[in-house]
Amino acid sequence: MAGLPAGNVEREMTNGVTAILVHVADVEAGLAWYARAFPSGERVRLEEFDFAYLKVGTVDLEIVRADAKVASGAAGSVVYWSVEDLDRSLAHFEALGALLYRGPMAVQEGLWMCQVRDPWGNCIGLRGPRSAWQGDKS
Repeated sequence: MAGLPAGNVEREMTNGVTAILVHVADVEAGLAWYARAFPSGERVRLEEFDFAYLKVGTVDLEIVRADAKVASGAAGSVVYWSVEDLDRSLAHFEALGALLYRGPMAVQEGLWMCQVRDPWGNCIGLRGPRSAWQGDKS
């Protein structure tokens, strides 16, 4: 393809997800909620930018203010987090006030997925095996 720099662009573009931006009306409340939702996350503060985010594994989970260009809510792409136990993870999110939006549904290879909505209406995808699943229901 003309105009592309030398190197393997396809390989460079598939090194993994580095950051996820979640748009909310109240950034501090959003950071607090997501810190409870992802308790393994480490809060990182960048003083020079007056910005804080959560480091969840290798992903920067950035809670940012919703605006006229990007509102909060279910309106497009959904990121799915790999979980060890879908039922336990779903119960954790529901205990924090997240609402089940879609699923759970069987997808493949013994995995299930569902979506929950955070207090601002954003979708969070969960994907993994179910401990409470009995039989062939979806």
